[in-house]
Amino acid sequence: MPIIALRPDKARKATSQCRKPAGWFGQLTLWSMNRRHSKLTDWGLQQVSIGPSDAILDVGCGGGRTVAKLAARAAAGRVHGVDFAPASVVVSRRTNRQAVEAGRVAIEEASVSALPFAPDTFDLVTAIETHFWWQSLGDGAREILRVLKPGGTFVIVAEFYNGGRHARYAERLGRITGMTALDVAQHRAMFTDAGFADVRTVEDAGRGWICGIGTKPTR
Repeated sequence: MPIIALRPDKARKATSQCRKPAGWFGQLTLWSMNRRHSKLTDWGLQQVSIGPSDAILDVGCGGGRTVAKLAARAAAGRVHGVDFAPASVVVSRRTNRQAVEAGRVAIEEASVSALPFAPDTFDLVTAIETHFWWQSLGDGAREILRVLKPGGTFVIVAEFYNGGRHARYAERLGRITGMTALDVAQHRAMFTDAGFADVRTVEDAGRGWICGIGTKPTR
């Protein structure tokens, strides 16, 4: 049953595990997210260039499948994943066990608003199906700008936004669940207000998918 069709209390309960998975049901949710978000992730990553030696950060890494996809693309690089849910860290490390043991992947518990990395560390930062849960979009975007190298890229990808097939109920669902339902212009503003350049958005309105991309200025 679609979340929008549920009673508000049940909708909030159903989405709480997506925001911060916990317990056995959280682990089931993470497994489901790995499976359901795979095509969305592939579509989003097609919009950016990934070099074989890139240093990459995946914010809100969830069950770790995006980290695995990134590690496969940056075979001579290093990929970090962070998530503020301890259960997500456990599952993501398990999903990427061999790459973690090889030293090519590292997963840590951290919030997007306080990333445990030095400035100018990453060539690419990804945020897949996560930014609409951030407590502060501005703080998160500025912190990502800080850890990106000059010329580095930040990309967000989501299967829900206030537009396309979701436009008719996005605001209602946002009120019920606490998700931030941005429209296309607001997505662009999130990047530009944080200081990103060359901002663009890509939509698949039929599927309700959106991708936002920005670059850290070189000077």
